Amino acid sequence: MSGRMSRNKGKAGERELSRRLSQLLKVEAYRSQQFCGANHDGDVSGVPGIHVECKRCESGSMYKWIEQAVSDSKADDVPVVFHRKNGKQWLAICELEDLVNLSRIIVELVDQK
Repeated sequence: MSGRMSRNKGKAGERELSRRLSQLLKVEAYRSQQFCGANHDGDVSGVPGIHVECKRCESGSMYKWIEQAVSDSKADDVPVVFHRKNGKQWLAICELEDLVNLSRIIVELVDQK
């Protein structure tokens, strides 16, 4: 896939993920258009307590992805990588040590509305 096609697929994935997170978590998630995690923004913003990295691709290393999310995230945010291949469901990937805190954040988000 060419560079431009890959970027377009990534942007479309970020928009799609934003809509799904907004529906599921009852938040106003949106594509952040960040650059290299410079502001500690994920690919999708508007999800309190969660640093969202979006990977809409057919292959790659989930360990590299989670390392990027950890590196780019704010200290108090749980880094989570959301990944989807063509024709598949979205997956959420986080470090096991973050699972309880992530679950707490999700319950708080869903219960507050």
